[in-house]
Amino acid sequence: MRAGNALYRCPSDVADVIPVFPLSAALLLPGGRLPLNVFEPRYVAMTDSALAGSRLIGMIQPRLDGAARADGEPELCAVGCAGRLTSLTETGDGRYLIALQGVCRFRVVEEVDESTPFRQCRIAPFAEDLEGDAGAGEVNRGALLKAFRAYLDAHELEADWESVRRAENGPLVNALSMMAPYGAAEKQALLEAPDLKTRAETLIAITEMVVARKEDDPAARLQ
Repeated sequence: MRAGNALYRCPSDVADVIPVFPLSAALLLPGGRLPLNVFEPRYVAMTDSALAGSRLIGMIQPRLDGAARADGEPELCAVGCAGRLTSLTETGDGRYLIALQGVCRFRVVEEVDESTPFRQCRIAPFAEDLEGDAGAGEVNRGALLKAFRAYLDAHELEADWESVRRAENGPLVNALSMMAPYGAAEKQALLEAPDLKTRAETLIAITEMVVARKEDDPAARLQ
């Protein structure tokens, strides 16, 4: 199954310059759906521009070391994920409720100096994300579900296990990665994993660490 959108079959189908939305600890992955509440005027303008153009918005984190540009804006991580704007609702008070459908990850080539209130980047799409879920067949599904169940039990949470059982490996790994309430560094590691097998292994390792901390100290949380 193709991870991204059928409209995007090769890198040339993806716009080479897209607006970017820097947001810490937010993770979008190919095929995933990310709801966003857009209220800052510059990001409202970004949404309007995307809607009138390619409909693509790049989700990207501020650099993890806190580096900032001369104007005070954060420097950006090298890798983000492009999402297609698939739904938009106006709230009546100047906000947009939008949803992005993950298309493919990208590497920032350069930031483009445009006369817009929002930031834009020239990007190099990850071609492998447009070809399918590389590594899906090698995912250790049993270990993934064991770690997921342990996390839920440790936090006294429930899950729709019937839906989990029906999910294919690719959507399952990406959905759990996006939902996981982990920090910016962990989210970036999940984003940059080269394939689904590695992403699943990374998610399992992080989750097992969190569960171990919870068992040692019930009040402990991953920052």
